[in-house]
Amino acid sequence: MRAAEGRLYRDLCAALVPGARLEETGAALSRVIAPVVAHDGLRYAAMNPSLGVGVTAMAFWHGYGPDLGREVLSVDSVGMELPALAALARQPVPVAVADRMRRAGAPDRLLAEYGMGEELRLVLRDARGVWGLLCLTRAAGARPFDAGDRHRIAEVGPPLIAAVRGYVIAWPVVPSARGLPPGMLVVGPDGKVKSRTAQARRWLDPMVEQLAIPDWLVESTVAALAFEAREHDRNPRARYPRVCVPSVGYGGWTAIEAQPLGDDGDVAIVIQHATGTLLLPTFCDWHQITARERQIMHCLQDGSAPKQIARRLDLSVHTVNEHLKAIFRKTGTCGRHDLIAAISA
Repeated sequence: MRAAEGRLYRDLCAALVPGARLEETGAALSRVIAPVVAHDGLRYAAMNPSLGVGVTAMAFWHGYGPDLGREVLSVDSVGMELPALAALARQPVPVAVADRMRRAGAPDRLLAEYGMGEELRLVLRDARGVWGLLCLTRAAGARPFDAGDRHRIAEVGPPLIAAVRGYVIAWPVVPSARGLPPGMLVVGPDGKVKSRTAQARRWLDPMVEQLAIPDWLVESTVAALAFEAREHDRNPRARYPRVCVPSVGYGGWTAIEAQPLGDDGDVAIVIQHATGTLLLPTFCDWHQITARERQIMHCLQDGSAPKQIARRLDLSVHTVNEHLKAIFRKTGTCGRHDLIAAISA
């Protein structure tokens, strides 16, 4: 990492304070990135590479405002944005000025309605996949984003991915929140929550209160996940509607997934502890577990000892133990029992 990237990385790490409110963290990230690319608003949405481009697991916002936030994450906007983001992620340099809802060269109506000019987007991507999306806006009438801005924002990608990864894995891997049964929401065709169980409230209320998650962000995220569920039902090759929310400040990874209930457009959204097969792909993403190490973790889940793993994978016991040491080091666990508790408890 170059010296400039190193300084930016350290500043980004200092801005990402576990347990801080979303707006506070968004404002802190904005202050760090402003000297690189001047802007008036920032939104950052984290994704899990193994789950693909879609509804985000974690988000920080600054300078957008609730009305614009609702519009940006409305079902209509999400329906157009997700394919555009997937296409942008495949570009050699995944940076673009957004053209959401433009028609025949007209100004971006959605942004203009809320006093915004342009939105500069960077898909955060590395060899493992897409980690999220960083968007910067400038007020209406401000200087448009130019080629220099696009070049500089691209350089923010690697240190931001590294800083957010450190932020997520800084907490102990063994969950402290245990025993809470799954909760469920029912979302109607209009994207509104029709009903929720008492357990769903017990899941959502502490998260919303602790991180000061605004109502519009909860509503929009639920509606977007329901939209993904309907899309997947129509086309099974579409992204599966699931997110894994990091345990930062809350005490355990949370899995949220959606399934259509029938032909009337209602969708059930289930919230539960992320363990086992729900958690493992995401857990391996954030802790940079290799494909071979993941195979070994699957074997550990089955209760296999190192000798059995070695025979099963056609490896030496020494090699298996070396991989286990690497896994323990990456995850901060003290041994097999600690690791299994982290992904199975």
